[in-house]
Amino acid sequence: MAGVGGGVLAAGLPSGAAGPSTVGLLVVTATLSVVALSGRTRDLRVVVSALVGVGLCGAGLDGLADGPGFVAGYLSLMGLGLRAPRRIAVIAGIPVVAAIAAEETYDSVNPATTGLAVLSASGLLLFTSAFAAISLDARRQAEALLVQEAATSEARQQAAALAERSRLARDLHDVLAHSLAALAVQLEATRLMAITTGAGARLVGQIAAAHKLTCIGMLEARRALRMLRADTAPGPADLPGLVSETASALGIPITLEIDGIPYALGSSAGMTLYRVVQEALTNVAKHAGRGARVAVRLVWTSGGVEVSIADSGGDGVDVGLPSSGLGLAGMAERAALSGGRLQAGRSDGGFAVCLRLPVSGPAPERTS
Repeated sequence: MAGVGGGVLAAGLPSGAAGPSTVGLLVVTATLSVVALSGRTRDLRVVVSALVGVGLCGAGLDGLADGPGFVAGYLSLMGLGLRAPRRIAVIAGIPVVAAIAAEETYDSVNPATTGLAVLSASGLLLFTSAFAAISLDARRQAEALLVQEAATSEARQQAAALAERSRLARDLHDVLAHSLAALAVQLEATRLMAITTGAGARLVGQIAAAHKLTCIGMLEARRALRMLRADTAPGPADLPGLVSETASALGIPITLEIDGIPYALGSSAGMTLYRVVQEALTNVAKHAGRGARVAVRLVWTSGGVEVSIADSGGDGVDVGLPSSGLGLAGMAERAALSGGRLQAGRSDGGFAVCLRLPVSGPAPERTS
């Protein structure tokens, strides 16, 4: 439209009232073009009416002044082919083509040839634009089908993974959990029999240690089963349940204190925090002995989250249960992968583990 206006003005405005009329038609044509071709205009009636107006104004410009006013008519036809349904585009294009043909053949030396040229050019533009619109529609449909297929494939994979996890959970429950439960009962009965028959203290202690290991194994098996059946990874919100379950299953008094306003952590950081607390509580059961007490403290700050697990130490009885020796190393590796830091060591007659994780996004201010 800028080219049409420049061409008309370069050729010179006609004298008299035709000059202002030409400028007015230019303004109206440009305005209608913006309305018709803007992506914000959704009403088909407005689009078609504006495009027909652009074509008729182009024919008027061609009649009032010398210049490329007819180009506005071709713009109208292209817009109809792109934005209107095929039948409506053809019907709405008839008056535009007729107006352009009438204006071009009015002063033509060979009206028949000029009219045929206008009809051919108009038909070519309309056909090309309609073909482009069909191609765009086909592309959008193909993209929508690809998105739908990707979503369907992801849903199938999730369903297959969930089914496999459920199968594994059933197998573990039927084999491992039942076997450990039966073993725990048998070991407790054996310990009581050893006491009543006057067996040595060493033998009774070994049986008690085996019973404690079995209880720890049962607890870990139940947690593994829950994770297999759950859709989300555990995180800080699951710490109260972890503390309560561990205290009940292993007979260790555990307190949990939470300070500050909790906020969302990434799945990796949340899993790291949960696993460190779980491993630290398991280590207390293995190494602290009888009479141990544990305090778990979770502190949320604007700079990150900190959790500490400190035990008071037991009486030293039934300590030194078998261990892989990789618990602390595994916790430190988890912390490093999440950008955090782990500290562990003796503290006030017991053992303390402290994990600090930085915040990955904006966090609320800390409150006591």
